[in-house]
Amino acid sequence: MAVAFLLYVFAEIAAIWAVGSAVGVLGTLGLLLAGAFLGSWLARREGGKAMRAFVAAARSGRPAEKELTDGMLVGLGGVLILVPGFVSDVLGLLLILPPSRAVARRLWLKRMEKRAVRFANQRRGPVMVVDSEVVSSEEPGRKPPTVIEGRIVEN
Repeated sequence: MAVAFLLYVFAEIAAIWAVGSAVGVLGTLGLLLAGAFLGSWLARREGGKAMRAFVAAARSGRPAEKELTDGMLVGLGGVLILVPGFVSDVLGLLLILPPSRAVARRLWLKRMEKRAVRFANQRRGPVMVVDSEVVSSEEPGRKPPTVIEGRIVEN
């Protein structure tokens, strides 16, 4: 994790240095501020769309994992845009724009599905489903059900 952070800081410094060499100090500061303002406006707009989609899904009673994940990715993109630097601005913009956000959403949901299954199996072991039915012994003309005695052993 520390290596990834150091690589990120190195990439940000290199990007700022390259842009600064091309357009100068004031141009670089202007681009950073313009990116922050444009990105925050775009994040607010897309966040509002994601919120309205979530409310519509919740009102209709259908699962809203797509809308909820979109809102989370837009929020993360907004935070990345507000962090000074060109690399974080590009990553944030990719998370905010709908076409690239759809790709990130599919990858995120696939990862979370795998982690949920792994966590569930780790906590309680392999899952066993037992099919059964409830039989009332009070019904006339029916003989009482056979009872199997047993115990549950958890690892």
